[in-house]
Amino acid sequence: MNLFKKFVADESGATAIEYGLIAALVAVVIIAGLSLAGPALESTFCTIGETLSSAADINGTC
Repeated sequence: MNLFKKFVADESGATAIEYGLIAALVAVVIIAGLSLAGPALESTFCTIGETLSSAADINGTC
């Protein structure tokens, strides 16, 4: 019976689950943010790449 009381009182598993849920939520927010900002970032990096390519006389296109 003492082992059962220890098992019920142990909250380390609940803490691990809470951290897992937080990590999953952060991952969802990051994925959603990158999905929304993706086209703007692609355009920015494409512009930078074209500028560097023209400065180095390299034929690069996006």
